[in-house]
Amino acid sequence: MTTRTVPVHKDSSNDLQVGRSVLEIEAGALRSLAATLDHEFARAVDLLAEATGRVVVSGMGKSGHVAHKIAATLASTGTPAMFVHPAEASHGDLGMIVPGDAVLALSNSGETAELADLVAHTRRFALPLVGITARAGSALAQAADVSLLLPDAPEACPMGLAPTTSTTMQMALGDALAVALLTRRGFSEADFRQFHPGGKLGARLKRVRDLMHAGDAMPLATADVPMHRALLLITEKQFGCLGVIDADGHLMGIVTDGDLRRSMGPDLLSRHAGDIMTLAPRTIGPEALAAEALHAMTGRDRKITSLFVVDPAGRPVGILHLHDLLRAGLA
Repeated sequence: MTTRTVPVHKDSSNDLQVGRSVLEIEAGALRSLAATLDHEFARAVDLLAEATGRVVVSGMGKSGHVAHKIAATLASTGTPAMFVHPAEASHGDLGMIVPGDAVLALSNSGETAELADLVAHTRRFALPLVGITARAGSALAQAADVSLLLPDAPEACPMGLAPTTSTTMQMALGDALAVALLTRRGFSEADFRQFHPGGKLGARLKRVRDLMHAGDAMPLATADVPMHRALLLITEKQFGCLGVIDADGHLMGIVTDGDLRRSMGPDLLSRHAGDIMTLAPRTIGPEALAAEALHAMTGRDRKITSLFVVDPAGRPVGILHLHDLLRAGLA
């Protein structure tokens, strides 16, 4: 088998010009799309939000790839969704689309033949259908309950054929629908975390209470504890510090390695924890995000390796070490 070699002419300045031109064309199309959004967009959000089942997203070719991404974005932001391939739908997968579902169909031309059976299925069973297309008079636009029209914009490739600008607009419109739906549902950071438990994003959305050490693991003592006992506690608990509490259990201060170095002298062991502690140490609440704890420890001009977790009254309920955040995957 012979392969055809296409000559490549290196011209980095032209490459840069082409790249910028593509981005400018697509950015202009997105501005036009934003300007053309009207009450039909709100109606589309209504239909998708009222679905008691799932939002089924479908498209063929490049529109199908975009549909895959839109379905994933919807599902991860609180709107149950799935992708159904239109050709597979004609061979049995229509059975996956049931009453209670709503359908979001993508076709730039609006005449994609493979979508015909799926569209007919929505009409037969009175399923809400939202179409995304560039042609108002197309079969998809005419059949849909709500038609979201893409503005007339040139594709970014020099031949005007490769789906570039059109798919960018489809993707952005899908994002707009997903964000409008999550806003309407009051989707919170806690909800987001439930759908993103893995990876660095999931780690950053963990709460401090999920990672902290509590109970007997906390290195705590009262201000009158002699330093020889305080040093044993610091060594035993392995956090490199000691929290100093008052008679009511409120955190008064902290004894760190730095405090020990500054107080080093022949009388150190005869002194008390309250004599050398740093008053009003930095703390964090148990409901704070792990990402906030990381910032509190490693932000500008900060070198904190352990952070006490306190309740609203200022009583320690846990302690968090920088290594806990590293093990959770935050850095």
